[in-house]
Amino acid sequence: MRTRIAFGATFLAAGTLAALIASPAQAAEYSSALKVRGAQYDAPGRDSNSCSSGNTRDEYLTIKNYSRTATVNLRGYVVKDATGNRFTFTANHYLQPGDYIRLRGGNGTDSDGGNVVYRDNCNFLWNNDRDTIYLYKPGGSRADVHSYSKSGNDRDGNGYVTFH
Repeated sequence: MRTRIAFGATFLAAGTLAALIASPAQAAEYSSALKVRGAQYDAPGRDSNSCSSGNTRDEYLTIKNYSRTATVNLRGYVVKDATGNRFTFTANHYLQPGDYIRLRGGNGTDSDGGNVVYRDNCNFLWNNDRDTIYLYKPGGSRADVHSYSKSGNDRDGNGYVTFH
């Protein structure tokens, strides 16, 4: 009987260790209550960086607070793409549990009530064919990361991908 228990415990410990070793990339992805929920990486229509008549405000990233209890302030969080283009949240934006915010291109008035922050930049941030989206905590550690490609992740071709 002891041999079985020892064998079972050893097998269980080995299985647990294998599970821990097999999933380090996922563990890094889930190190924060804030996660990238999705991205409108290709704004509808013909791309135009014009601040007055362009469509950069139609390109956006949705960031959601997946915590059940904690309110999170976005101040100091950083969003980057694969080539290093970045946006830093410099103002206080509080996300209640389950709440989200859309980070939009272009100019506009930020609104916690309207769940929107504008980058105040009329250049597109996300590539239309493929890119990687990084979300960093104020201290510099990675909160979430996702790569996408138009052919691999956007099955209906509408320029929007969902991650969480």
